[in-house]
Amino acid sequence: MSRLAGKRTLITGGTSGIGLETAKQFIAEGARVAVTGTNPKTIEEARKTLGKDALIIQSDAGDVAGQKKVAEQIKQAFGGLDVLFVNAGIGDFRPLDAWDEAGFDRSFAINVKGPYFLIQALLPLFANPASIVLNTSINAHIGMPNSSVYAATKGALQTLIRTLSGELLGRGIRVNAVSPGPVATPLYGKIGMDDEAIKGLVGMIPAGRRGTPSEIAKAVIFFASDESAYTVGAELTIDGGMSTL
Repeated sequence: MSRLAGKRTLITGGTSGIGLETAKQFIAEGARVAVTGTNPKTIEEARKTLGKDALIIQSDAGDVAGQKKVAEQIKQAFGGLDVLFVNAGIGDFRPLDAWDEAGFDRSFAINVKGPYFLIQALLPLFANPASIVLNTSINAHIGMPNSSVYAATKGALQTLIRTLSGELLGRGIRVNAVSPGPVATPLYGKIGMDDEAIKGLVGMIPAGRRGTPSEIAKAVIFFASDESAYTVGAELTIDGGMSTL
């Protein structure tokens, strides 16, 4: 297939989970792909998985100065950019009384501040037309306990779908978002959820299962492709019905 033939793309957080699967599918659709990541282990695994067809960039999504370096590497490798998938993020879940300023600031730096300034750094490189896809979350729409800070960061991203669309559409840049529910990725192990906790989570999903990275990637491909040329400022919820409860 060639829905993304020749499109120069950057996927942040593209060395594992949803990002890595999206990178694989982008390459299969004919895109030129660059991914960012921070973990040396997953970076090496991504090199093996994606092969010579992908540019791997080591970068901390929460480091504002580092976003300019990412933009420079994209300029040198691709000359410009057709698609940006803002996927890198952190899921830190705690009750209200367990939060401290450092943790709060870290979540906002990685999930909001870094992505915002990455988009700014990439502005001179975006083609006309171009597509920005943000990975948000249904947590911004539901009242899940212990998710207050995470949900706030994703809610902040969701405001950018519309404000940046209004600001950038005249330059040919569309901004849309995917809003996943629980997806079977390494995230749940990282935040300490065991099998019983995951089973309880699945019990809250009308579809009776978690989503797969492939299902999210397919939605990102739609937003990245010319098939969605008339889709602007949209959020596609992919949650097995969880947010309808």
